[in-house]
Amino acid sequence: MTKPVLIVGGGPAGLSAAQALAAAGQKVEIVEKEDQLGGAPILSGYAKLVPSGEWAKDAIGGMVSRVEGEKLVTVHKGVTVKKFSGEPGAFAAELSDGKKIDAAATILATGFTHFDSINKPEWGFGTYPDVVTTTQVEQMLSSGAGVKCPSDGREPERVAILLCVGSRDRQIGRTWCSKICCTVSANIAMEIRESLPNCNVYIYYMDIRTFGLYEDNYYWDSQEKFKVKYIKARIAEVTSDGKRLIVKGEDTLVKRPITIPFDMVVHAVGMDPNVDNMTLSAIFDVKLHHHGYIDKASTYASMSGTSRPGVFVAGAATGPETIDDSIAQGQAAAMAALAVARPALEAAE
Repeated sequence: MTKPVLIVGGGPAGLSAAQALAAAGQKVEIVEKEDQLGGAPILSGYAKLVPSGEWAKDAIGGMVSRVEGEKLVTVHKGVTVKKFSGEPGAFAAELSDGKKIDAAATILATGFTHFDSINKPEWGFGTYPDVVTTTQVEQMLSSGAGVKCPSDGREPERVAILLCVGSRDRQIGRTWCSKICCTVSANIAMEIRESLPNCNVYIYYMDIRTFGLYEDNYYWDSQEKFKVKYIKARIAEVTSDGKRLIVKGEDTLVKRPITIPFDMVVHAVGMDPNVDNMTLSAIFDVKLHHHGYIDKASTYASMSGTSRPGVFVAGAATGPETIDDSIAQGQAAAMAALAVARPALEAAE
């Protein structure tokens, strides 16, 4: 009998891996700790995705529907892997609900955790209700309710988006760039301007990293077509005068202090390692990168490999990643897992 490939995590990378394996005729078992598939785009209510412009509920929701409708894929929701042992071709996993899975190979597609802005208290989150995160704004947009100030439901006339909240910040131990925040913030800024034409949107930045082909469609279009204003600055604090939020800092281009009032301040939160990574490392006996993500084997020697043979990794489990690249990595991990599963099947026959 063909042993399945075990996929841990049902976000974009895991869904992509499952689709690729099923298309190759390989059985799959997905273990997802939440009660639904889709990962952050679905669970966190993302709006329009970068760079496709498709709504997350349609694009990633479509992937969920295809996987859940695939006969070769078995999905386990609301459970985790508690025990894992064996070797390539003959792994054994025990789930938190007592079920056991024999697998030929395993793919860890366990994703990331959004940075908690409570860890940046001087920028007002948790103190002022109108200081929100990009994730919260995405939820406002995707729900159809529109962007409104949480304190009283009014439409903001002026919004500030603060970049690198939980990224590139040695003071709080986040020295990495979260890769996608600049582009996502520019996208959100354009969506706000589109839905609220009279709202002025400002993006405060250290550097802009709309990498690859994103420069024109996000950085330049946000300024030239949507009139989003960019301020190169170091933020000191976010306070309130009792009526509006006050962003204080230094304009680093002209070297002078700036103080501007806003109706809403948005934290562009970065990507943290999955909070479960220490546990996952112990259960699956895989090494972690010194930043806490799942460590990858040499790309040039082992496609999608980890420190343990037969256990592969894809997507933001390895570090900050885009959704499209996570999907591509899921397909690559599927091919690597298939190379283990098929020889194991042939040996059994």
